[in-house]
Amino acid sequence: MTTASTSLSERATLWRELAQGEKTWDLVIVGGGIIGAGVLREAARRGLSALLVEQRDFAWGTSSRSSKMVHGGLRYIASGDIRLTRDAVRERERLLHEAPGLIERMGYYFTLRRGQFPGRYVFSLLLAFYDWLAGIRNHRYVSRDEMRQNYDGIDQRGLKGAVYYTDTVTDDARLVLRVLQEAVEAGGRALNYAKADSLIREDGRVCGVVLHNAQGGERAEVRARAVISATGAWADRLRNEVNPEKRIRPLRGSHLVLPFARLPVPDALTLLHPADRRPVFVFPWEGTTVVGTTDLDHGGGLDEEPAISDEEVDYLLTVLQQQFPDHAIGRGDIVSTWSGVRPVIGSEKSRDPSKERRDHAVWNDQGLVTVSGGKLTTFRLIALDAINAACGEPAAKVADERVFSAVTLAPAELDTTDESWARRLLGRYGDRARELFDIAGPGETRPIAGTLFCLAECRWAARHEAVVHLDDLLLRRTRLGCIVARGAEDLLPELETICREELGWDSERWRSEVARYLALWRRHYYLPSQDA
Repeated sequence: MTTASTSLSERATLWRELAQGEKTWDLVIVGGGIIGAGVLREAARRGLSALLVEQRDFAWGTSSRSSKMVHGGLRYIASGDIRLTRDAVRERERLLHEAPGLIERMGYYFTLRRGQFPGRYVFSLLLAFYDWLAGIRNHRYVSRDEMRQNYDGIDQRGLKGAVYYTDTVTDDARLVLRVLQEAVEAGGRALNYAKADSLIREDGRVCGVVLHNAQGGERAEVRARAVISATGAWADRLRNEVNPEKRIRPLRGSHLVLPFARLPVPDALTLLHPADRRPVFVFPWEGTTVVGTTDLDHGGGLDEEPAISDEEVDYLLTVLQQQFPDHAIGRGDIVSTWSGVRPVIGSEKSRDPSKERRDHAVWNDQGLVTVSGGKLTTFRLIALDAINAACGEPAAKVADERVFSAVTLAPAELDTTDESWARRLLGRYGDRARELFDIAGPGETRPIAGTLFCLAECRWAARHEAVVHLDDLLLRRTRLGCIVARGAEDLLPELETICREELGWDSERWRSEVARYLALWRRHYYLPSQDA
């Protein structure tokens, strides 16, 4: 029997095992986003032999391109979905308690203007109920003068004040990596760049998948007692092998990243767009200011990275220019963009994408369990629903239901005098944050100018987190490609040293990876091509 590694970087070893085809797994999970990672985590802790495969990189899809908010969904109360809001705010509080430094509480200000509905008192009642569901109390009314002090240059016309409440913010890709690490340490196995080409069926039931290695070209037939498809916007594709029904409505949400100095905001600000009255968030994230999101049907192919359109850029700039007229924010201020495709369960009732429900669904078709939809915040509950469907009975209770193992290190035990930064590293890496310092080269534990990332994190990821391409490192293991000008191009000489030492890349491989990454960044993480 092979003992599972506690590192994600075991691609060659795991492929050899799979090619032998000697093992029947309890579960094969297709999809390496937050839902798939959650399923692997919950399956492994219950003693199930579980393998996760991802056709691209871990968190490649929606789970690295969300609005970064682990929130309860305040607007779902207004639409009558109390259960979804209740579950979300309780899971939010659980995750906030378990992973401080990775998930952080953030203030939200909803501006109130003359003639706007809902007004102060209706909104205050809504927030009182929202806090009650979460078991907290931190909402309040904010005066016009306080708003003017907090948000320099905000449009004063008709401004009456704001209502304040809190939700939380995270690095969504790092959340996926941390959950995967917990799953692997509990005995799960995970493999990126491994595509489930097709299902294996015998006697009318799904009993495995045929995998294709995107790196080496190998193929393997992997047997399992059940297959769980957690592929998000791709959910219909695998499911349609056994059921022709199409249920997923892919919706694109895009964001702008601005230098914090151009639009400094202390907390999240919720603004109603003048064109359609949709809420748009402006919030601080990783030393930048983020603006988003849009919400429209995604007409592009799912296998190509999504990208922001000119119309979306104009849409988001319009609300900034209206609400902060003195700042004169324009396209030249944009550091980067990102676009994600949300897997929303289509209702066939609403033409308006923003009115579609955001709860999840689970379908069981002849041994293939498909799970899609839902919210980042409730990934643990969604994972349990999927496991229940696959096993045909409620998942076994466990004594410790925490997603994240307790961190035993104190911030003061890390080799830094910056306690808040140490707390951040412990939230992102758990007790293994100490190892990050141990393997660092000279000067690599100093934060990179203008960010809270350091080169030691890049070295750690290259050694332990299954980095296959340069974009894995710059867009998901870290977010340097999203928050540093020109996709962090100026850091490439230092990263070359790390990738040579940790990944064994020679000069030719490095040049190829740089060309690949910069072309991808310009096309999918910056402005539309005519602006670039």
